[in-house]
Amino acid sequence: MSAKIEYKPKEIKVYLDGEIDHHSASLLRASIDEAIIQKKPSMLTLDFSDVSFMDSSGIGLVMGRYKLMKTVGGRIRVENLSASAYRVMVLAGLERLGEIKQKEVI
Repeated sequence: MSAKIEYKPKEIKVYLDGEIDHHSASLLRASIDEAIIQKKPSMLTLDFSDVSFMDSSGIGLVMGRYKLMKTVGGRIRVENLSASAYRVMVLAGLERLGEIKQKEVI
């Protein structure tokens, strides 16, 4: 698992790549949280385009970043989820926390 963090005015966009499991989620949390605390963006976008596997740690990753974004007055967007990851996020109720978008099939 790796993540590329892109800084835009008032936004942080994180491009996730690989598998999200318990171990990788804790590493991601640390780097994303540090970026949020330093930049205090109004929007955090988590791009799941290149995520090949996700267990329940992916839900925890999103929920924790949502809570942190609330403390800095920001919002969260999750985009480019696979069909199965999208269903899991919706079943977990994450669409009430922010924008949740499935990957478009071309």
